[in-house]
Amino acid sequence: MATPPKLFDRNLHRKRLDRAAPGFANADFLQRRAAVDVAGRLAPIMRTFPLAVDLSARAGAFAEALADEAPGKVGALIEADLSHRMLAGRPGLRLVADDERLPFADESLDLIVSTLGLHWTNDVVGALIQARRALKPDGLFIGAFLGGVTLTELRQSLVAAEAEILGGAGSRVSPFADARDAAGLLQRAGFQQPVADIDTVTATYEHPLKLLADLRQMGETGVLAERHPRPLTRRLLARAFDLYAERFGTPDGRIPATFEILTITGWAPPR
Repeated sequence: MATPPKLFDRNLHRKRLDRAAPGFANADFLQRRAAVDVAGRLAPIMRTFPLAVDLSARAGAFAEALADEAPGKVGALIEADLSHRMLAGRPGLRLVADDERLPFADESLDLIVSTLGLHWTNDVVGALIQARRALKPDGLFIGAFLGGVTLTELRQSLVAAEAEILGGAGSRVSPFADARDAAGLLQRAGFQQPVADIDTVTATYEHPLKLLADLRQMGETGVLAERHPRPLTRRLLARAFDLYAERFGTPDGRIPATFEILTITGWAPPR
């Protein structure tokens, strides 16, 4: 099989998460929204999950949501994250782990959830295959990750500014999966009964710089393996901000930022 292309620098992503960890709670609204949604999906399922893993646990939003939305559904929960600093300072089972190289034995887990981490993997299907293998027969996977509409306003503004100033445009914002392909990812990984849902979130900011600050605090700034050939100059950034306000600004002078959260659910095949 051909090796998937390396889109993201995972070491740089880890460093960005480490940097974001101390103040992550100041910009964790997407993480919490995704965690509440994932936990809520467990409540109506007529079974319990003795051993579960929360990939991309970050500051523990899923564990908190689980206690509120689906108490008693999970026995032991292992919180895993690429960043050791995200896991520091709280009790419970914690494990530094890479979504691309899961350390779990085959058929050892009853439930795996992933909240806003899969969109940084170089091989999403490969990561899902590893998750399916780690699940016991009829085990459940629920994953939430950012979809293709995410940051569309910022993307368009940067492209327009580059076209105007440089005469061409390249990619400065990381690519995200298309919503139409979400359920297909699970099928390709061998999951059964795949379901995909879309949640579109629009946040507003006083200025694009506030958006960039939030992305930095989330650990969600770009980590493309191939850097843009031209630096992001002050002139280019200022023009992009002007275009952002002109094209997308609201009547009250704020700017919107769209985030698309794709949530996929699939079951490991029974014996």
